Amino acid sequence: MDVPRIALLLPLSGPSAAVGRHLLNAAQLALFDFADTNFELLPHDTKGTPAGAVEAAALAIGDGASLILGPLLSASVQAVTPAARAAGVNVISFSSDRAVAGDGVFTMGFLPADQIRRVVQYAGTRRLERFAALVPDDTYGLRVVDALYKAAAENGLVVTDLSYYNPQTIDFAPIIRRLANYDTRRQTLLDQKAALEGRDDEVAQQALKRLENAETLGEVPFDALLIAEGGKRLQAIAALLPYYDIDPKKIRMLGTGQWDAPGLGAEPALVGGWYAAPPPAARLEFTLRYKATYDEEPHRLATLAYDATALAAVLAQGEGGFGFAAITAPQGFVGRDGIFRFLPDGTAQRGLSIIEVRERDTVIVDDAPTSFTSRVN
Repeated sequence: MDVPRIALLLPLSGPSAAVGRHLLNAAQLALFDFADTNFELLPHDTKGTPAGAVEAAALAIGDGASLILGPLLSASVQAVTPAARAAGVNVISFSSDRAVAGDGVFTMGFLPADQIRRVVQYAGTRRLERFAALVPDDTYGLRVVDALYKAAAENGLVVTDLSYYNPQTIDFAPIIRRLANYDTRRQTLLDQKAALEGRDDEVAQQALKRLENAETLGEVPFDALLIAEGGKRLQAIAALLPYYDIDPKKIRMLGTGQWDAPGLGAEPALVGGWYAAPPPAARLEFTLRYKATYDEEPHRLATLAYDATALAAVLAQGEGGFGFAAITAPQGFVGRDGIFRFLPDGTAQRGLSIIEVRERDTVIVDDAPTSFTSRVN
């Protein structure tokens, strides 16, 4: 019997070599867990460049690969696609760029559309109806906005405001000031105080007292704010929100997958915020095993290589092999990032949890689904 040969294309040298090493380690863990003796995994170095990926793919196809896992970067996926299609070899890449998917190329990466659809739908069930977004003025930001509008339309909600910013900016104050309509609301407060101060009746004095500690007068026209940032930039944005009177007690903060990192609760404005992410339990189990084996924390993307390799090992044992129908099985698969399945357009649909930020940790407020209830269209 022929032994299936599976190519694994990763940047094992070059600027992304550290990430590539983590993905290779994860793939080897999956190999141990799922593969039988009739399975061969062939790692190839893309060198982190499209040209290196083309060379790696040519070697893999020449070696008789039945399936290609990887590459990691979208430009490399685009580069290997013509040769893979010509050879009739499907590709399960680790990219999160849906533009590279389709016609035998699949993407394992986490798409912002899935995350936004899930968190907006959940927010709608919690009676939030008006959404604003703060996004970088780049391809990622445009995808976030497109997903937000689609999710809002699907759930009978409205998008009231969008604020774009230069992805390289380090000064978010003018952007948030405008989003908050701060100057108008501030002037409204000052005008109201001046009018009340011109009166000496008790009602006016009581009204003045109520406005004593106010910064502005009037509400922002949204009750949920989607912030498409992570890390220190997210913290910088969050610190400015209360300063410009976007009150986190009144406005629910929503995030993308970039929020899926520890320590967010250190910024008070993010406490109570929601974001959609893979269920953490299975990933935690993977992380502990990876650390025990390799004595280091795995890169966040390592689970993609683990799940792709596990999937390939399972498919190798089935009757459908690595064909389109087998890869796009409507029931999907269970991985270290929860359930997932490939849609006919090549993108991965995932079952995501809703996570709430707390001061010292996070908590699941809505569990991820454990199965797909509808067939792939």
